[in-house]
Amino acid sequence: MAARAPRENDPDDEEEPMITGMHTVVFSKDADADRAFFRDVLGFRHVDAGHGWLIFGMRGGEAAFHPSDSNDVHQLHLMCDDLAAEMASLAEKGVACAEIEEQPWGSLTSFALPGGGRVALYQPRHETALDLY
Repeated sequence: MAARAPRENDPDDEEEPMITGMHTVVFSKDADADRAFFRDVLGFRHVDAGHGWLIFGMRGGEAAFHPSDSNDVHQLHLMCDDLAAEMASLAEKGVACAEIEEQPWGSLTSFALPGGGRVALYQPRHETALDLY
């Protein structure tokens, strides 16, 4: 992994933002199956907001804004420290990952959700914002 650049901002020098978290919504043709996948296969901790409507906790989150020809296009990328090990763990659970694509910013794969969508999984080569809070 390449060395990460020093931080440009220090959270100790700033006031705490009023925003306390980020809630990501993934739309699915089979939301129940995808919820079960995140719960049972990926093992994410969750709360039940009522009637089986699971909301999953994430240890860290960050947001990036990329140029696009249209608005309201969003992607879900899960991050890990060891992509090969995570892919092996998923394979043991019957989850097939796409071949690794080496990008300037990290190593990338993806896998299908039961509802038909795909989720990206990558090991970043760049500094992440996960430790800012």
